[in-house]
Amino acid sequence: MLSNLEPAKKVMRPGRHDPGPATELIRLIRSPQTDAGVERLLSPPDNLGVDMGRLSGQVAIVTGGATGIGRATVERLLDEGAGVLFTDLATSAGAEALEKLGGHGRQLAFVPGDVRDRAHSANVVSETLNRWGRIDILVGNAGLQAPGRLIDSTEADWKNTLSVNLLGLAWSCQAVLPNMIERGSGSIVAVSSVNALTGFAGMAAYDAAKSGVIALIRHIAVEHGRNGVRANAVCPGATITEFHLERAAERGVDAAALRAGMKGYGLLGRAAEPAEIAAVIAFLAGSDASFITGQALAADGGVTATGSSQ
Repeated sequence: MLSNLEPAKKVMRPGRHDPGPATELIRLIRSPQTDAGVERLLSPPDNLGVDMGRLSGQVAIVTGGATGIGRATVERLLDEGAGVLFTDLATSAGAEALEKLGGHGRQLAFVPGDVRDRAHSANVVSETLNRWGRIDILVGNAGLQAPGRLIDSTEADWKNTLSVNLLGLAWSCQAVLPNMIERGSGSIVAVSSVNALTGFAGMAAYDAAKSGVIALIRHIAVEHGRNGVRANAVCPGATITEFHLERAAERGVDAAALRAGMKGYGLLGRAAEPAEIAAVIAFLAGSDASFITGQALAADGGVTATGSSQ
């Protein structure tokens, strides 16, 4: 979750120095812009093309799966037929997700824990193998957003942000790789950020960590491609999750106003919904992306096409 809702003061310049998508959402939570004439632009597609059997028989681990993009990914993978074990530090949210998304013949399990703990990642793999005997997919989604300029940041800011966003991913990958290598097959999808692809102000540690995610994924792709393991990163732009909606509600801002405030973001004129990012993750995880590895795919509404969020 965001540790500070107040973005650092900065001098605005055009183009690549515009605020990043997370910073922009923070600004809108505090001071939303409303426009009744942009409803059409702010609506994602009704049908995101779920393939009910695409991942049938496969097993996935999703970190940070209780809320937001992670929860949407758990639901998407289940819809496509996979067995899913998800982890999260938020025990109550994880239990709620397990109750809501499980059932109806779905194979779903939840293991609470902290991705910063190497032993937790090993335990997650053991639990998955005990249940299903294989691991086909890892979605490394667990992350922490922490706004702050480099000049203002502390040692604690950097250690916390890097340990969750980068080291936690490394432990997760390290834990699943032996089974994937032994079986000669596997797909790792990590959630990075559009902030890793173009310059933004106000999130120094976060941007550095998410850039490291891409570098780590490329290392895995190069190191283990001949073992049949693919590794890719998804780089979302601004995405409105439960966290943003809850923080906005605390300030008397409803969901419609928050979304309307994102008018003009990217080339599509709106922020993403978690299900849209989950659809990209599911694509990269599955066999439709069988010849894609070592890539950082922007799902950013066109922000990287212009280098600006506006």
